[in-house]
Amino acid sequence: MKTIVITILGKDQPGLVDNLAKHVFAHKGNWLASNFAQMSGQFAGFVEVHVPHDTHDALINSLNTIEDIHVQSVSAIEKTSPMPQQSMVINVLGNDKAGIVQELTAVLNQQKLNIRSMESCCESAPNWGSLMFKATIVIDVPEEFDGDDLIEALEAVANDLVVDISTYT
Repeated sequence: MKTIVITILGKDQPGLVDNLAKHVFAHKGNWLASNFAQMSGQFAGFVEVHVPHDTHDALINSLNTIEDIHVQSVSAIEKTSPMPQQSMVINVLGNDKAGIVQELTAVLNQQKLNIRSMESCCESAPNWGSLMFKATIVIDVPEEFDGDDLIEALEAVANDLVVDISTYT
């Protein structure tokens, strides 16, 4: 079996995921994981698929024929034995400002932390009339990692930023 990661992007419309699933199933693929979102009328997502070696190329060619969406696929590289890691979930809340994502990710990069997933949004703050930035970031950290320095560095991005490390997994 080969692992393929598929990305899709296109105008949101009913049936996109079903169409993709039909192509995967027709080539004996096993749908392992996916993550989809709709933003500003566009649909984007990622799918991880296991496919037999003998249908791999045919699935890639088939995916490239899907109309109305842009599809990219790459064969995943087998992981070597990773260093022991754990995941940390960081919740961030503060007034929105241009550059906040760059500043937050720069702090994580400076500490050589890998972002596993990140969800963010801006919402109207009740009674304030301004936008609030919210993010949930899952990062990989070494087992002996102390999150206190990270919280301090992230909160230094803005004086109103609240950072909470809510769980270790």
